[in-house]
Amino acid sequence: MGTSHSSHDAEASGSTQIASDETLRRLSMAVAGAFTLLVLAFLAILFLGAYIPVESFGEGFVDYSLLVQILTPPSGYYTAFLNVIGVVVVSAITSVIAGIFVGLGRVSKTPFTARISRAYVEFFRGTPLLFQLIAVYYGIPALFGTGNFPIQNFGWPAAVIGLTLNHAAYTGEAVRGGIESIPEGQMEAARTLGMGYVQSMREVILPQAWRNAVPAVGNDMIILVKDTSLLTVIAFPELISQWQYTYSNTFDAWTPLVVVGALYLLITVPLSSIVQRAGSVVETGDRR
Repeated sequence: MGTSHSSHDAEASGSTQIASDETLRRLSMAVAGAFTLLVLAFLAILFLGAYIPVESFGEGFVDYSLLVQILTPPSGYYTAFLNVIGVVVVSAITSVIAGIFVGLGRVSKTPFTARISRAYVEFFRGTPLLFQLIAVYYGIPALFGTGNFPIQNFGWPAAVIGLTLNHAAYTGEAVRGGIESIPEGQMEAARTLGMGYVQSMREVILPQAWRNAVPAVGNDMIILVKDTSLLTVIAFPELISQWQYTYSNTFDAWTPLVVVGALYLLITVPLSSIVQRAGSVVETGDRR
């Protein structure tokens, strides 16, 4: 008798769960569909607004003549796009290299090194990147006195320094997490084989830790691309500064915005695919 009641309750519970899952599925589909319709409506108004017979749609949308002018070489947008790619590549390399050392410092057995590394991470993660860029671009030349700073065009170096210092903190935390995810027995086994601490870290721990840190580091590189938009405050010729120049001359906000958004996506979408692919490769390696 008790068994019969238990079976009935289990079946009822299972049916309720299935109904709940079906309701959630339909709700999620409805929300996704509504969002898609809103995006499509926005794009239709954006690109076809001038042709819709509504008086309020007559202004503020894509000007195709200006769009052709923007996309016709030579255009400042091409230079800005290449500048963004260049500063991202250089800053990504330097931030990863610096981040590895920061991560090693965070797990160091030496208290002084560990505390300095933690202070570094707390400062650069706890203050805005905009503040850090301003401090580098305006603060460093001020240390030399007026007119004594030896670098004339400091925009590029300041951009690389600011982005590297900021993202090295995040990369360092990813590396630290990767190292701490490795079982302590790995280090003990390496030391038992006669390896020193540095050799054990280099040949045993870091390769495994880096595999675990790859997804987080890859996501940070995508954020790095978007962070280049802040470089406009230090007179670095990037995409947002190019938008400001076009807007100040034409008072057309949407046409250059469309171009800038498309150019950012031209970088971030392939980069996101690479990050996802790298994550899949890491997961496959872990299963093997």
